[in-house]
Amino acid sequence: MDRIIEACRTESISPSEINAYLNSKESAELSQKVKIIQVLNRPGINLIDLINHSSTLSEKLSFISPELRNEVIEQAEIAMKYESYIAKEFEHTVKLNKLENLILHEDFNYDKIKSLSAEARQKLSVVKPQTLGQASRISGVSPSDISILMVYLGR
Repeated sequence: MDRIIEACRTESISPSEINAYLNSKESAELSQKVKIIQVLNRPGINLIDLINHSSTLSEKLSFISPELRNEVIEQAEIAMKYESYIAKEFEHTVKLNKLENLILHEDFNYDKIKSLSAEARQKLSVVKPQTLGQASRISGVSPSDISILMVYLGR
């Protein structure tokens, strides 16, 4: 799978190789060579069809055993197409984990932060979360309220 992904990232495909296929999929034609992954990320384009229409890619991926071919190609395609979404989710998880480490004192006075919503001030005062992560999971406390708390805490 890694070798397929690497080939799609490094190998370019020419307009003469792929434009007929792109037309059949109602996708814009290429005017110059581009990396295969750029074509693959277009809607309605799949890797098996690209391999069938590109001698360059077909040769690069000839090492794949026939019994695993479709499964491995599909896995590589999924990994490439969803790579940016997975990266965003990972980034989001890292941010959430940082919130878990930001401690809120039990006697914290939420009423003195006037930019918090009235509902957030009320709920935070009643629940008294120990961390900013816990505060973010309280119903009625919005992401903007959490951002305000972060600014107030100097983060």
